[in-house]
Amino acid sequence: MVDIASVPQATRPSSTRRASSNLGRPAGPRIGRVALRVVVIGYVGLLVAWPVSLVFWNTFADGLAPVIETFTDPLVLASLRLTAIAAAWSVVLNVVFGVTVSLVLVRYEFPGKRLLNAVLDLPLSVSPVVVGLSIVLVYESTRGIFGVPLAAAGIQVLFSTPGIILATTFIAMPLVIREIVPVLTEVGTEQEQAARSLGASGPQTFWRITIPAIRWGLTYGVVLCLARSIGEFGAVKVVSGNLIGQTQTATLMVEQMYFDFDQEQAFAVAGLLASISIIAIVVVSVLRSRAEKKGIS
Repeated sequence: MVDIASVPQATRPSSTRRASSNLGRPAGPRIGRVALRVVVIGYVGLLVAWPVSLVFWNTFADGLAPVIETFTDPLVLASLRLTAIAAAWSVVLNVVFGVTVSLVLVRYEFPGKRLLNAVLDLPLSVSPVVVGLSIVLVYESTRGIFGVPLAAAGIQVLFSTPGIILATTFIAMPLVIREIVPVLTEVGTEQEQAARSLGASGPQTFWRITIPAIRWGLTYGVVLCLARSIGEFGAVKVVSGNLIGQTQTATLMVEQMYFDFDQEQAFAVAGLLASISIIAIVVVSVLRSRAEKKGIS
Protein backbone atom coordinates (compact mmCIF):
# COMPACT_ATOMS: atom_id res chain seq x y z
CA MET A 1 0.00 0.00 0.00
CA VAL A 2 1.07 3.59 -0.73
CA ASP A 3 1.07 6.04 2.13
CA ILE A 4 -0.87 9.11 0.89
CA ALA A 5 1.02 11.35 3.26
CA SER A 6 4.30 10.36 1.54
CA VAL A 7 3.00 11.32 -1.93
CA PRO A 8 3.80 14.93 -2.92
CA GLN A 9 0.80 17.30 -2.84
CA ALA A 10 1.10 18.24 -6.51
CA THR A 11 1.01 14.60 -7.72
CA ARG A 12 -2.02 13.53 -5.73
CA PRO A 13 -5.43 13.21 -7.49
CA SER A 14 -7.67 16.25 -7.16
CA SER A 15 -10.26 14.35 -5.10
CA THR A 16 -7.53 13.17 -2.75
CA ARG A 17 -6.15 16.71 -2.40
CA ARG A 18 -9.64 18.08 -1.58
CA ALA A 19 -10.26 15.34 0.95
CA SER A 20 -6.89 15.80 2.63
CA SER A 21 -7.29 19.59 2.70
CA ASN A 22 -10.76 19.30 4.21
CA LEU A 23 -9.43 17.04 6.97
CA GLY A 24 -7.42 19.91 8.41
CA ARG A 25 -10.32 22.38 8.45
CA PRO A 26 -12.31 22.69 11.66
CA ALA A 27 -16.05 22.15 11.34
CA GLY A 28 -16.88 25.08 13.61
CA PRO A 29 -16.03 27.97 11.23
CA ARG A 30 -17.77 26.17 8.35
CA ILE A 31 -20.97 25.82 10.37
CA GLY A 32 -20.68 29.45 11.41
CA ARG A 33 -20.43 30.59 7.79
CA VAL A 34 -23.45 28.54 6.79
CA ALA A 35 -25.44 29.88 9.73
CA LEU A 36 -24.47 33.45 8.85
CA ARG A 37 -25.61 32.97 5.26
CA VAL A 38 -28.93 31.52 6.41
CA VAL A 39 -29.50 34.48 8.74
CA VAL A 40 -28.67 37.02 6.02
CA ILE A 41 -30.84 35.31 3.40
CA GLY A 42 -33.70 34.99 5.87
CA TYR A 43 -33.38 38.63 6.89
CA VAL A 44 -33.46 39.88 3.29
CA GLY A 45 -36.23 37.46 2.41
CA LEU A 46 -38.51 38.53 5.24
CA LEU A 47 -37.94 42.27 4.81
CA VAL A 48 -37.68 42.53 1.00
CA ALA A 49 -38.44 39.45 -1.08
CA TRP A 50 -41.53 38.26 0.76
CA PRO A 51 -43.42 41.62 0.89
CA VAL A 52 -42.60 42.40 -2.75
CA SER A 53 -43.68 38.93 -3.86
CA LEU A 54 -46.99 39.42 -2.04
CA VAL A 55 -47.60 42.56 -4.08
CA PHE A 56 -47.24 40.60 -7.32
CA TRP A 57 -49.29 37.71 -5.92
CA ASN A 58 -52.20 40.03 -5.08
CA THR A 59 -51.84 41.81 -8.41
CA PHE A 60 -52.64 38.66 -10.40
CA ALA A 61 -54.77 36.91 -7.77
CA ASP A 62 -57.95 37.50 -9.81
CA GLY A 63 -56.41 37.13 -13.25
CA LEU A 64 -55.43 39.65 -15.89
CA ALA A 65 -58.84 41.30 -16.34
CA PRO A 66 -58.56 43.66 -13.31
CA VAL A 67 -55.01 44.58 -14.30
CA ILE A 68 -56.02 45.45 -17.86
CA GLU A 69 -59.00 47.42 -16.57
CA THR A 70 -56.76 49.37 -14.22
CA PHE A 71 -54.41 50.54 -16.95
CA THR A 72 -57.26 51.70 -19.18
CA ASP A 73 -58.48 54.12 -16.50
CA PRO A 74 -57.72 57.72 -17.63
CA LEU A 75 -56.91 58.80 -14.06
CA VAL A 76 -54.39 55.99 -13.65
CA LEU A 77 -52.78 56.83 -16.98
CA ALA A 78 -52.58 60.50 -15.97
CA SER A 79 -50.87 59.61 -12.70
CA LEU A 80 -48.40 57.33 -14.49
CA ARG A 81 -47.66 60.04 -17.04
CA LEU A 82 -46.97 62.58 -14.28
CA THR A 83 -44.73 60.10 -12.47
CA ALA A 84 -42.76 59.45 -15.65
CA ILE A 85 -42.28 63.18 -16.24
CA ALA A 86 -41.11 63.80 -12.66
CA ALA A 87 -38.78 60.79 -12.68
CA ALA A 88 -37.26 61.74 -16.05
CA TRP A 89 -36.55 65.30 -14.95
CA SER A 90 -35.17 64.04 -11.65
CA VAL A 91 -32.73 61.70 -13.41
CA VAL A 92 -31.55 64.36 -15.86
CA LEU A 93 -31.07 67.06 -13.21
CA ASN A 94 -29.39 64.71 -10.76
CA VAL A 95 -27.02 63.37 -13.42
CA VAL A 96 -25.89 66.87 -14.40
CA PHE A 97 -25.70 68.09 -10.82
CA GLY A 98 -24.30 64.81 -9.48
CA VAL A 99 -21.41 64.57 -11.93
CA THR A 100 -20.52 68.23 -11.38
CA VAL A 101 -20.59 68.00 -7.59
CA SER A 102 -18.67 64.72 -7.60
CA LEU A 103 -15.88 66.26 -9.67
CA VAL A 104 -15.73 69.24 -7.32
CA LEU A 105 -15.60 67.04 -4.22
CA VAL A 106 -12.90 64.71 -5.56
CA ARG A 107 -10.73 66.97 -7.68
CA TYR A 108 -10.61 70.19 -5.62
CA GLU A 109 -9.87 71.33 -2.09
CA PHE A 110 -11.72 74.36 -0.74
CA PRO A 111 -13.04 75.75 2.56
CA GLY A 112 -16.32 74.15 3.59
CA LYS A 113 -15.77 70.96 1.60
CA ARG A 114 -16.61 68.71 4.55
CA LEU A 115 -19.73 70.74 5.30
CA LEU A 116 -20.89 70.43 1.69
CA ASN A 117 -20.21 66.70 1.77
CA ALA A 118 -22.36 66.37 4.89
CA VAL A 119 -25.19 68.56 3.58
CA LEU A 120 -25.51 66.38 0.49
CA ASP A 121 -26.77 63.52 2.67
CA LEU A 122 -29.61 65.55 4.17
CA PRO A 123 -32.25 64.23 1.72
CA LEU A 124 -31.48 60.71 2.97
CA SER A 125 -31.29 61.75 6.62
CA VAL A 126 -34.50 63.69 7.12
CA SER A 127 -38.08 62.56 6.57
CA PRO A 128 -39.50 63.18 3.07
CA VAL A 129 -42.46 64.92 4.74
CA VAL A 130 -40.03 67.40 6.30
CA VAL A 131 -38.47 67.94 2.87
CA GLY A 132 -41.89 68.63 1.39
CA LEU A 133 -42.77 71.06 4.16
CA SER A 134 -39.46 72.90 3.66
CA ILE A 135 -40.21 73.29 -0.04
CA VAL A 136 -43.65 74.65 0.81
CA LEU A 137 -42.15 77.26 3.14
CA VAL A 138 -39.63 78.37 0.52
CA TYR A 139 -41.93 78.42 -2.51
CA GLU A 140 -45.20 79.51 -0.92
CA SER A 141 -46.67 82.23 -3.12
CA THR A 142 -47.65 84.55 -0.26
CA ARG A 143 -44.55 84.57 1.97
CA GLY A 144 -41.95 82.19 0.54
CA ILE A 145 -38.49 83.56 -0.24
CA PHE A 146 -38.67 82.32 -3.84
CA GLY A 147 -42.43 81.87 -3.99
CA VAL A 148 -43.33 85.56 -3.88
CA PRO A 149 -41.18 86.71 -6.83
CA LEU A 150 -42.09 83.61 -8.83
CA ALA A 151 -45.80 84.22 -8.20
CA ALA A 152 -45.35 87.83 -9.32
CA ALA A 153 -43.85 86.49 -12.53
CA GLY A 154 -46.81 84.15 -13.00
CA ILE A 155 -44.93 80.96 -12.16
CA GLN A 156 -46.62 78.52 -9.79
CA VAL A 157 -44.37 75.93 -8.15
CA LEU A 158 -46.51 74.40 -5.42
CA PHE A 159 -49.49 72.20 -6.31
CA SER A 160 -48.21 71.83 -9.85
CA THR A 161 -45.74 69.79 -11.89
CA PRO A 162 -42.67 71.98 -11.11
CA GLY A 163 -43.16 71.42 -7.37
CA ILE A 164 -43.39 67.67 -7.87
CA ILE A 165 -40.23 67.66 -9.99
CA LEU A 166 -38.43 69.78 -7.39
CA ALA A 167 -39.39 67.47 -4.51
CA THR A 168 -38.53 64.33 -6.46
CA THR A 169 -35.17 65.71 -7.56
CA PHE A 170 -34.28 66.80 -4.04
CA ILE A 171 -35.09 63.42 -2.51
CA ALA A 172 -32.98 61.47 -5.04
CA MET A 173 -30.09 63.99 -5.16
CA PRO A 174 -27.41 62.08 -3.16
CA LEU A 175 -27.79 58.76 -4.96
CA VAL A 176 -25.85 59.65 -8.12
CA ILE A 177 -23.17 61.51 -6.16
CA ARG A 178 -22.54 58.66 -3.71
CA GLU A 179 -22.05 56.24 -6.60
CA ILE A 180 -19.67 58.44 -8.59
CA VAL A 181 -17.43 59.81 -5.83
CA PRO A 182 -15.80 56.45 -4.89
CA VAL A 183 -15.19 55.64 -8.56
CA LEU A 184 -13.57 59.01 -9.23
CA THR A 185 -11.41 58.60 -6.14
CA GLU A 186 -10.23 55.16 -7.26
CA VAL A 187 -9.59 56.18 -10.87
CA GLY A 188 -7.41 59.14 -9.94
CA THR A 189 -6.22 61.83 -12.32
CA GLU A 190 -3.37 60.11 -14.20
CA GLN A 191 -5.38 59.39 -17.34
CA GLU A 192 -6.84 62.88 -17.44
CA GLN A 193 -3.40 64.45 -17.02
CA ALA A 194 -2.02 62.25 -19.79
CA ALA A 195 -4.83 63.32 -22.11
CA ARG A 196 -4.17 67.00 -21.41
CA SER A 197 -0.45 66.53 -21.97
CA LEU A 198 -1.27 65.11 -25.40
CA GLY A 199 -3.26 68.20 -26.30
CA ALA A 200 -6.80 67.21 -25.38
CA SER A 201 -9.11 70.03 -24.36
CA GLY A 202 -11.20 70.04 -21.20
CA PRO A 203 -14.42 68.87 -22.89
CA GLN A 204 -12.53 66.18 -24.83
CA THR A 205 -10.93 64.90 -21.64
CA PHE A 206 -14.29 64.88 -19.89
CA TRP A 207 -16.20 62.99 -22.58
CA ARG A 208 -13.44 60.57 -23.64
CA ILE A 209 -11.67 59.88 -20.35
CA THR A 210 -13.76 60.85 -17.33
CA ILE A 211 -17.19 59.65 -18.43
CA PRO A 212 -15.99 56.20 -19.65
CA ALA A 213 -14.08 55.76 -16.39
CA ILE A 214 -17.16 56.42 -14.23
CA ARG A 215 -19.75 54.87 -16.54
CA TRP A 216 -20.78 52.02 -14.22
CA GLY A 217 -20.96 54.22 -11.13
CA LEU A 218 -23.02 56.69 -13.14
CA THR A 219 -25.25 53.91 -14.47
CA TYR A 220 -25.97 52.55 -10.99
CA GLY A 221 -26.61 56.08 -9.75
CA VAL A 222 -29.13 56.63 -12.55
CA VAL A 223 -30.91 53.35 -11.76
CA LEU A 224 -31.10 54.15 -8.04
CA CYS A 225 -32.25 57.67 -8.80
CA LEU A 226 -34.94 56.37 -11.15
CA ALA A 227 -36.20 53.83 -8.62
CA ARG A 228 -36.23 56.41 -5.83
CA SER A 229 -38.00 58.98 -7.99
CA ILE A 230 -40.69 56.58 -9.12
CA GLY A 231 -41.46 55.49 -5.56
CA GLU A 232 -41.38 58.90 -3.85
CA PHE A 233 -44.45 59.55 -1.73
CA GLY A 234 -44.08 61.80 1.34
CA ALA A 235 -42.51 64.93 -0.12
CA VAL A 236 -44.62 64.74 -3.28
CA LYS A 237 -47.84 64.46 -1.28
CA VAL A 238 -47.02 67.64 0.65
CA VAL A 239 -46.08 69.82 -2.34
CA SER A 240 -48.59 68.45 -4.87
CA GLY A 241 -51.83 68.83 -2.95
CA ASN A 242 -52.86 65.40 -4.31
CA LEU A 243 -55.28 66.86 -6.85
CA ILE A 244 -56.96 63.97 -8.68
CA GLY A 245 -56.17 63.99 -12.37
CA GLN A 246 -53.83 66.98 -12.03
CA THR A 247 -51.06 66.55 -9.45
CA GLN A 248 -51.65 62.96 -8.33
CA THR A 249 -48.65 60.73 -9.00
CA ALA A 250 -48.78 56.94 -9.19
CA THR A 251 -47.80 56.44 -5.55
CA LEU A 252 -50.53 58.83 -4.41
CA MET A 253 -52.97 57.00 -6.67
CA VAL A 254 -52.04 53.71 -4.99
CA GLU A 255 -52.82 55.18 -1.58
CA GLN A 256 -56.18 56.55 -2.71
CA MET A 257 -57.20 53.28 -4.35
CA TYR A 258 -56.24 51.28 -1.29
CA PHE A 259 -58.21 53.51 1.07
CA ASP A 260 -61.16 53.47 -1.35
CA PHE A 261 -61.12 49.64 -1.18
CA ASP A 262 -60.04 49.35 -4.83
CA GLN A 263 -57.28 47.01 -3.74
CA GLU A 264 -57.03 45.17 -7.06
CA GLN A 265 -56.20 48.42 -8.86
CA ALA A 266 -53.89 49.52 -6.06
CA PHE A 267 -51.89 46.31 -6.29
CA ALA A 268 -51.77 46.55 -10.09
CA VAL A 269 -50.22 50.04 -10.04
CA ALA A 270 -47.88 49.10 -7.19
CA GLY A 271 -46.80 45.98 -9.07
CA LEU A 272 -45.99 48.06 -12.15
CA LEU A 273 -43.86 50.50 -10.16
CA ALA A 274 -42.01 47.65 -8.46
CA SER A 275 -41.46 45.88 -11.78
CA ILE A 276 -39.84 48.94 -13.34
CA SER A 277 -37.33 49.23 -10.51
CA ILE A 278 -36.56 45.50 -10.41
CA ILE A 279 -36.10 45.25 -14.18
CA ALA A 280 -33.77 48.27 -14.22
CA ILE A 281 -31.58 46.83 -11.46
CA VAL A 282 -31.45 43.36 -13.03
CA VAL A 283 -30.58 44.71 -16.50
CA VAL A 284 -27.76 46.87 -15.14
CA SER A 285 -26.38 43.96 -13.07
CA VAL A 286 -26.37 41.64 -16.10
CA LEU A 287 -24.73 44.22 -18.35
CA ARG A 288 -22.07 44.99 -15.76
CA SER A 289 -21.24 41.31 -15.18
CA ARG A 290 -20.85 40.78 -18.92
CA ALA A 291 -18.62 43.82 -19.21
CA GLU A 292 -16.46 42.61 -16.33
CA LYS A 293 -16.11 39.18 -17.92
CA LYS A 294 -15.06 40.74 -21.22
CA GLY A 295 -12.54 42.89 -19.40
CA ILE A 296 -11.07 39.84 -17.64
CA SER A 297 -10.92 37.76 -20.81
